[in-house]
Amino acid sequence: MKQVLVCTIDLAKLEGEGDFLCPNCGTLISPDDETEDVYSVLETKVRNDMLENLLIQCNNCSNEILLTGFSDHEI
Repeated sequence: MKQVLVCTIDLAKLEGEGDFLCPNCGTLISPDDETEDVYSVLETKVRNDMLENLLIQCNNCSNEILLTGFSDHEI
C-alpha cells in the first residue's frame, strides 16, 4: 500500500497568480486549470459562506494538498 503525503499550502503567502508546484513531484498546479487533468478537488470546507480550505490531489503523484488562505474570498 502506497502512503499518501498531505502537505499544506497557504495561498495568502504565495506571490503571483496562485500557481505553485506540487511539494512532492514538482508538477505545476494552477488555479486557472479547470480541467482536473493536473489535480482533482477532493473536499471543500466552507464556514459562514467563506471558503476556509480546499483539499486537492495531484494527479501525477497522488499527493494530497490542503490549500488554506482563502479568508478574503466569499463564495
